[in-house]
Amino acid sequence: MTLFAQLYIYDTDHEISNRIGTLQNPERAPDKDIVQGLTQMLDENSNLVRSYRKARDMFEAQPHTTFHLRLPEARTGDGRQYNIPTEYEVGGLIVGELTEKKFERDIIVHHRTRGLTHIDELHPSYMSMAYPLIHPYGEDGYILGITLENRGSQTFKRQALMMCQYYCFRLQQRANEGHTLLLVGRLLQQYIVDAYMTVEQERFRWIQTHQNELRTELYLGLMDAVNHGDSDSSTVGKSVILPSSHTGGPRYRAQNYHDAMAICRWVGYPDLFITFTCNPKWPEINDMLGLIGQKDDSNRVDIVCRMFEIKLQQLMHYIKKEQPFDRVMACLYTIEFQKKGLPHAHILIFLHPSMKNPSPEYIDKIISAEIPDINIDPDGYTAVKKSMLHGPCGQANTSSPCMQQGKCRKFFPKKFNDASTIGEDDYPIYRRRDTGVFVERKGVVLDNRYVIPYNRNLLVKFNAHINVELCNSARSIKYLFKYINKGPDRATAVIETTEERDEIRSYLDCSFFYG
Repeated sequence: MTLFAQLYIYDTDHEISNRIGTLQNPERAPDKDIVQGLTQMLDENSNLVRSYRKARDMFEAQPHTTFHLRLPEARTGDGRQYNIPTEYEVGGLIVGELTEKKFERDIIVHHRTRGLTHIDELHPSYMSMAYPLIHPYGEDGYILGITLENRGSQTFKRQALMMCQYYCFRLQQRANEGHTLLLVGRLLQQYIVDAYMTVEQERFRWIQTHQNELRTELYLGLMDAVNHGDSDSSTVGKSVILPSSHTGGPRYRAQNYHDAMAICRWVGYPDLFITFTCNPKWPEINDMLGLIGQKDDSNRVDIVCRMFEIKLQQLMHYIKKEQPFDRVMACLYTIEFQKKGLPHAHILIFLHPSMKNPSPEYIDKIISAEIPDINIDPDGYTAVKKSMLHGPCGQANTSSPCMQQGKCRKFFPKKFNDASTIGEDDYPIYRRRDTGVFVERKGVVLDNRYVIPYNRNLLVKFNAHINVELCNSARSIKYLFKYINKGPDRATAVIETTEERDEIRSYLDCSFFYG
């Protein structure tokens, strides 16, 4: 793979200083002796690294131009999908759409006799070549045909280990095994992204070779071609179909959208729109990090995501069984990993028809946009202070991420209101009284005008950012369903040289995945 080949081969006479020099922050550079020790360890133990050394002369004779990958802020697509990352995390850029087109990624090695050779993700040495520090002995990774453990008299249709199961096994924490992979810091995030894409590639390959089992004849008729506007008759009957069962595909999103609209036709418009965001400071996460002897949770994204899934299931069970909003007829949600650093879920709640067009008193009962009095409700005050205040922004903080053209794109601060009403645009205006209660953050006083709407019981119980909005209107329903089924995040990337006259530039439309 070119990226890793340059790192391990280019200018091997000065590779220690070159590796340290690639870091953007010289103050955080590792000790030179540590890097030299790791290099010596790989030279002595890894057959793959010794094979890389043989290409040194070739690369010295053919120096390459240094390139940079940059995500430009200017964009023409949907801002919710094409916004640039706001957190310093590892992400993967996959060029183009994840569709039924042929999807391949591999490592290119230079063989002694066969020249340039491709090694795909099914090769046993794929991960060892990409991550020599995680595999210092160059050991084999996933191989097709690994048999599952014998489970006694039980018989199962699947007898071989799936690639997804293999990587799930690798990411588990076990007391009686080494933890090299889980202790490599940010490299773990890159490994997770790479492993996810190898699993996706294998899924695409299976779909491509099992078209008959997916009943593709249902999609290849003449009427389907006419409905899709296909004008080239040579393509009819030769398409490779990506079924709706493939998570994240266009048919998957379209099916979910139509299922949501069917629920809407049955029970009416959704009543509540809830956004549930992961809290990295949950005590369960800190307890797990303490158990395994790690203090920093920024690189253990597996623990954070696992706990978020558990909390989300508890939240859905609480909404449906405990009924904090009264009787629930239906609910649906989608989980997103946007470029803000934490997973979050968008949830639509359909209440009983008797709850349609709620009174201002009922709105104030289930949704609040005020800071509780610390003397009356200390738990509510602490939860709102930690999770439900917007800002500071505006003139007090012009560098806030919500600022666009000198204004807050979330329209904070709001206006004071003595009672909840429905505005002319069918969106609710919540009660925000001037109670004199405030919170000071970064030297700025934040009162009720900066409170994000919430439900007090949910907020205190789950200790996370939980935004609750009323959405019982015809104008908001289509926006909500389109929003929660808009697909994965995307980014526009540019590849450019480091020279002053940049004549080599290529803009790429990429799918963006976090580690």
